[in-house]
Amino acid sequence: MSQHPNTYPKLHNAAWPGVVGKGDDDANPVIPLEEMLDLTAAAEVDGRKFDGVDIFLSTPHISIDATDEELEQVAEQVKSRNLDIGTVVAPVWEPTGGGSAAGDSDAVEAFLKQVRKGCEIGRKLRQLGVRPNGVIRIDSATPTAQWYEDPATNQSRIADTFKAACDIAEEYDERLAAEGEICWGGMHSWRSMVDLLERVGHPERLGFQADMAHTLLYLLGYNAPEDAILPEDFDWQDKEKKSAALHELTHALRPWTIDFHVAQNDATVHGTGSHDKTGRHCLPNDPNGKLDIAVDAGHWLRDEHGDVLQVCKHICWDGCMFPNDVMHKPQTWNDILAAMLSVQDAHGWNESEA
Repeated sequence: MSQHPNTYPKLHNAAWPGVVGKGDDDANPVIPLEEMLDLTAAAEVDGRKFDGVDIFLSTPHISIDATDEELEQVAEQVKSRNLDIGTVVAPVWEPTGGGSAAGDSDAVEAFLKQVRKGCEIGRKLRQLGVRPNGVIRIDSATPTAQWYEDPATNQSRIADTFKAACDIAEEYDERLAAEGEICWGGMHSWRSMVDLLERVGHPERLGFQADMAHTLLYLLGYNAPEDAILPEDFDWQDKEKKSAALHELTHALRPWTIDFHVAQNDATVHGTGSHDKTGRHCLPNDPNGKLDIAVDAGHWLRDEHGDVLQVCKHICWDGCMFPNDVMHKPQTWNDILAAMLSVQDAHGWNESEA
C-alpha cells in the first residue's frame, strides 16, 4: 500500500509569494513565474509531487489584461511541468487598478472591473484545459482603519459590492472566495467575516477562503479585540484550549469555506513592501510555529461529526513574504510538500470515494 494513499485534495503551491512583498530591496527581487513553477515542479517527497499552482493575476507574473495568446503561453508553461492551475487571485486593490469595495461609485466600479477580468481569465484557463477546479480570490480592498471610520455604512457597502461581484461571477460560472485576512476591513475579524458572508447571502457564488496563518490571528482578535476568542497572553502549550478555540472559529466559518490554504504561523503579524501587516507565514517546521498543521487543518477539512469534507478539491500552501534566499532552497519546497502530504494523508480521499 502506498505511503500516501489519498489523491485528493490535490496539492498546490502558490505562485504569488514570488511577487507579494518583493522588489523593494536588492536581496528580495521579484521571482519570475517560470522560476516559481520550476521550484514547485522540482519538489518531491516519497515519490509524490505537487499537483498544481494557484496564481496571482498581476505583473510581472500574469497581467490582469493578458491576451488570449499570453494565457495560452501560461497554460503551456504550467502543463509542461505536469501541473494544473487552481485558484486565481484578482487584483482588486487601488494600486493595481481596483478600488475599495466600500468606496465611492468610481472605486466600486474599478473593483468590479477587476473581478470581471479575473473571472474571464479563470474561464479561459478552464477552456484551455489547465484549470480543473478553483475559485477567484477577492477581499474588500478596504484598509481596516478606513472601515472603522464608519463600520455600519462600510460593511453595508462592501456587502452590496460583493453582491454585484456575485452577479458577475455567475456570468462566467465562477465562484468567489473572500480571504480572511486581518488587514482588510469587514474581514478583519471572524464575526465581521461571518456577518459579511451572511449579508451577501449567495453561498453558491461567494464563500470563504481560510488560510491557517491568517485565521490563527482571528483567535487573538489582533485588529478586533472585541472578537478575540483567546487572551493576548495565551499559553500555546495548552492544546486543549487551542483546539476548543479553533472549534468555535471553524464552527462559524467552515460552512462558508470553499478554498483552503495550509500554512504555519507563530501568532505574530508581518508585512513587507506595500503589504499591510497580517498573519505571519512561517516555514512548516518553524520552532516558533503555533499550529500542528495536520491536526489543526482537520478543524477546517472535517465536519462537526469528524467526517472528511470533500468541498475543497485542492488545497494550497501559502508562504507569502519568505526571504528569497529561503525560497531558492530546494529543501524549503520539499519540507512544504511534506507538510501538505501530511494534511492529505489525514483528511484526504480518493476519486473513487467522491
